This record gives sequence, C-alpha cells and structure tokens, in this order.
Amino acid sequence: MQSLAKAFRLDDEGWMRHANPWSVWTRVAILPLFVAAVWSRVWIGGWAMVPVAALIVWAWANPRAFPPPAAMESWASRGVLGERIWLNQTLVPIPRHHARIAALLAVLSGLGLFPLAWGLYTLSPSVTACGFVVTLGAKMWFIDRMVWLYEDMRAAPPDRPAGHATGQQGPPFR
Repeated sequence: MQSLAKAFRLDDEGWMRHANPWSVWTRVAILPLFVAAVWSRVWIGGWAMVPVAALIVWAWANPRAFPPPAAMESWASRGVLGERIWLNQTLVPIPRHHARIAALLAVLSGLGLFPLAWGLYTLSPSVTACGFVVTLGAKMWFIDRMVWLYEDMRAAPPDRPAGHATGQQGPPFR
C-alpha cells in the first residue's frame, strides 16, 4: 500500500490536498463512472476508451487536484487522515482491532473487482452490480473505519497505546 501512495505522489502536502472532501467524493465517483464508461462500449464501440482513459488519468491526478481543506473535521477528511495513519503502521503501531478489520475490508474491496471485471466483460448486469456493491461498499466501510482509527489515534497520548484514549492529543504521524 505504501508503494501505491508513492505512485500517487502522496507526500505530506499530497495527503493534505487529498484530505479535501472534494478529492474524496470525486474519487468515490470514479468507480460508477468507470462502470458506465466500460459499459458504453455497447453504444459507442472503441470510443469508450476515451472516457476510460480520462478516468484513469483523473484517478492518478485526483489526490493532488484540490487545495488542502480549511478544516479537517469532515468525515471524508478524517477518513483520509486515518488512511495515512493505517499506511504508516510500521512506524507507529495501531490498535490490532483496527488493523485486522481494515486489512479485511481492503481485501474484500479488492475481491469485489473480480466479479465487477467479469460482469463488465460479459455485460452481465447482475454480476457487475454484485462486484460494484462489494467493491464500493467495502471501500466506504474502510473509509469509515479509518475515521474511527484517526479519532482513536488523535486522542491517544504518546505514552499509551491508541484505543486507550484519555482525551489528550497524541501525534498520529511520527
């Protein structure tokens, strides 16, 4: 996952820009638009590659396309900050209950891509819908879990493990 963050050039500034709710929600919109673009091959043939290519470029550019948000209190912003903490867990340990479910949700989201791809290849509405719901549902649940992780880590004092918060601010990014 760290290599994926590097591929998207998510350094400190990149993460803050990606924490903009516009970045999060326009990124969420990529999957349904991608499904529509691939399915459009039925109507526009090879021209369907134009919106597919545009969405791939947008997926790469999106995390840096918006300015950092004025505040980090939105659900989307806290989800991005939690994801950054999750990806940094080799340096700053996170509570096991977060690590396990986050990994499970990431795998589930990835597994949903198989029926999604097969459904798009075969133009099966039910298989496509199943893969879409699993992929996007698991991703949204993952983001929600990252909000929880962010809140736990933000509240943990530096001398106690996260998840045992006392209300003090602890550094989530070391």
